[in-house]
Amino acid sequence: MKRLLLPLMLLAASPALADDPVVEDVTLRASGSTWTVSVTLSHPDTGWDHYADGWEVLAPDGTRLGFRKLLHPHVDEQPFTRSLSGVTIPDGIDHVLIRPRCSVDGWAAETFRKDLDR
Repeated sequence: MKRLLLPLMLLAASPALADDPVVEDVTLRASGSTWTVSVTLSHPDTGWDHYADGWEVLAPDGTRLGFRKLLHPHVDEQPFTRSLSGVTIPDGIDHVLIRPRCSVDGWAAETFRKDLDR
């Protein structure tokens, strides 16, 4: 019995990792030479101690084109959408990647690909 208890106790003492923020949808709207990027995220926000706190727009090669900081948790608003305007997407790029971040676990492992409609 003691041999079974130790592994269970160690497992219980391990930190619980929350799910990464998930990009549910992205819309891109051209406005002159720049774009407005609207991102819908979901994340199990628990409050100020753990919430989705931003997302970035990346070129296919990983160059950051824009960053949207999220200033507060969205515990009761899931999923939620926020926009970033004035994003310059260079000619020749046919898609962007969106990568979300949370205040505890950092950058999500997965990116979301959104094709451009030029």
